[in-house]
Amino acid sequence: MTPAPTSTPTPTPGAPRTAPAGAPGTACTVGASGDADGAWGVAVSVCRDSEHFRGLAAEWGELYRRCRAVTPFQAHAWLYSWWRSYGVPGRLRVVLVRGGADGRLVAAAPLWRVPGPLPVLAPLGGRITDYCDVLVDDAYPEALPALAGALADLARTAVVDLREVRPGGAAGGLHACWRGPRRRLRDSTCLELPAVPVDGLVDRLPSSRGQRVRAKLRKLDREGVEQRAVPAAEVPQALRRLLDLHRRQWAGRGVTAEHLTDRFAEHLTRAVGTMAATDEARVTEFRLGGDLVAVDLTLLSPRLSGGYLYGADPVLRSLKLDVTALLLRNGARINAGSGRTTMSLLRGDEPHKHHWRPEAVPNQRLLLARRRTAPVLWLLAAHARTRRWAADRLRDRAWARRLRRGGHGTAT
Repeated sequence: MTPAPTSTPTPTPGAPRTAPAGAPGTACTVGASGDADGAWGVAVSVCRDSEHFRGLAAEWGELYRRCRAVTPFQAHAWLYSWWRSYGVPGRLRVVLVRGGADGRLVAAAPLWRVPGPLPVLAPLGGRITDYCDVLVDDAYPEALPALAGALADLARTAVVDLREVRPGGAAGGLHACWRGPRRRLRDSTCLELPAVPVDGLVDRLPSSRGQRVRAKLRKLDREGVEQRAVPAAEVPQALRRLLDLHRRQWAGRGVTAEHLTDRFAEHLTRAVGTMAATDEARVTEFRLGGDLVAVDLTLLSPRLSGGYLYGADPVLRSLKLDVTALLLRNGARINAGSGRTTMSLLRGDEPHKHHWRPEAVPNQRLLLARRRTAPVLWLLAAHARTRRWAADRLRDRAWARRLRRGGHGTAT
């Protein structure tokens, strides 16, 4: 199939603009018109075709760099790769808003129609994605109501269910200006640290704990653990080693089952291979006595880094070398001089993370509907609240902790 055009004709000043009629994979609606001063209007379209979505990579990247609230999971490489591995043909719904004299991309909502008994539009990325959001150009505020209008059209037949929205994300603006039924619920909790040098992280700890951490860092140096930033060309091979170590690390213990699947490996290799070339991902290998003992994957956006996945040889545990200290020191080094303000430990409430006194920041779940789809919204909200209530009542049971995390670890 021929990819749909990724640009639209230049409009008449002050008039609404639409994408070309009949463009493959595109459903068009009239965009918001220009203002009283004759400003250029906006054009709204819905990309439904995988090849069209693939062709958006360059201009999506430009929009990404103009959005201060983005996380690494809004990168085109991550979203398109996820769609390739997990998407269902015919269900892609990527809302695009173009504006300005050049018709550049100024907002986007990467969504899909989720299979199941309820009509739901959800973000691309599924449960293997820690932060979901829409993209809105910081310099083009009129793109937000245009995006909301396009989503309102889609919400006539399906509830828009935006999960795992980080506080301050652009999707919060959609919720604020939404004119139909809406709900804001608490979602998963992510743990965050400031993006400061490792000495600054240690200084945040109580004196006795800080001394123990410094001793662990000195032991890593004394044992001769070496690290190497993996060049982009070698990332696919390094990720295979990471997944192998991850499998060995969790052998016989509870592991996220999706991380062991071929489709996850395919997605990760494809996405991170592209992201590493644009400095949106960093893979680091650690060696001890020449032997590979750990591999770490950190995802990067202009203001945030996220430690997404790592694999560690069990020999580190037998040598009593602190893997968390190793990884956080590496994360601090990656962030040095980058201008990032946050080092996220992403989702997961493991005790070893709390040793570093991170801030618990709950994500949000935003439900948006129209009058005719409001009953579905109410059902989803009630189900989420009941699920969390039940999990909180049974907090100390392992299966209840999995329930409280909303089933994360099984990609959708």
